[in-house]
Amino acid sequence: MSKLRYHHLKPSPGSSKSKLRKGRGESGKRGKTAGRGTKGTGARKTVPAYFEGGQIPLYRRIPKLRGLKNKSKMSYVVVNVSDLQAKNLEGEVNTDTLREMGLTRKKGLVKILGNGEITNSVNLKVHSASELAKEKIEKAGGTIEIIEV
Repeated sequence: MSKLRYHHLKPSPGSSKSKLRKGRGESGKRGKTAGRGTKGTGARKTVPAYFEGGQIPLYRRIPKLRGLKNKSKMSYVVVNVSDLQAKNLEGEVNTDTLREMGLTRKKGLVKILGNGEITNSVNLKVHSASELAKEKIEKAGGTIEIIEV
């Protein structure tokens, strides 16, 4: 017996069907219009898969990606010195106290800015503060301690 070769292989009987021959006369299956219907673009020529029938295509409906997003960017929740004065905060104040008072959101790093005036002596523990805010708080008799992130 000779070795089995690729050209000896064939499908088992009944497992494969003969190819459907389209457009071979009206008597044959898929004759005449060959499954393309009558008239219209699809009957006359091949239409690309991404064609949406004249509707604005998906690739034009979605806006372009504008640049890259910096994942390591540090975004701060801002609290002004005037906000501290408006809430009459005194003594030890940290980020949790500011959240309880409704001055900041639940998440995010807290930064104090120097907009407005303050007369209360406040000892702050926050993530960041501007130079002007430090000046005003220290002038009022308070301190700012920066928490490491």
